[in-house]
Amino acid sequence: MDSILERLTIILEERRHADPSTSYVAGLHEKGVNKILEKIGEEATEVILAAKEAESSGNVEELVRETADLWFHTMVLLGHMESSPAAVLEELERRFGTSGLEEKALRSK
Repeated sequence: MDSILERLTIILEERRHADPSTSYVAGLHEKGVNKILEKIGEEATEVILAAKEAESSGNVEELVRETADLWFHTMVLLGHMESSPAAVLEELERRFGTSGLEEKALRSK
């Protein structure tokens, strides 16, 4: 297990069962899916704003930080729903080599 996604998945699972008063992740799980989704929405908005700023400034550092926050909260959601980043990677692998238009057409059927 050397990928950062694998290591973070393990830590998030451990923290899921921690004391919510001392763990941000445990607190999110305790508050439930709606709170996790709220955080994802906030982070997605921050990614959009950072991308707009990066487009005009040419500096992508804030965009990278906000994207990391979005990925983090998405990983919390996956764990909450009894899934994992590995499932997402498997889905991306399944789609690899298929054009986006082709994939979209397949999902429509």
